[in-house]
Amino acid sequence: MGIIIKPIVTEKLTAQGEKLNRYGFVVDRNANKLQIKAAVEEMYSVSVLAVNTANYHGKRKSRYTKTGVVKGRMNHFKKAYVTLSGDDKIDFYSNI
Repeated sequence: MGIIIKPIVTEKLTAQGEKLNRYGFVVDRNANKLQIKAAVEEMYSVSVLAVNTANYHGKRKSRYTKTGVVKGRMNHFKKAYVTLSGDDKIDFYSNI
């Protein structure tokens, strides 16, 4: 559970999951593709064909409040797009 932080459930990735058998996860920033592949195979008991990753830099944000401008930054994170082989599927909604 240390490598995979949470699944990404959006319209775009849901469509890719149905059509291309591809799923997205937010993962630990220090994890490599081999570690991500092993974690997904262990957690969901599927066979992984390919792993693509993307690093995202946190955006700078500012808010205007009564006391003045509050500035900050969102967190950096890493996304992993996992393509499954064969007829394997991942059902994120089964635990709800």
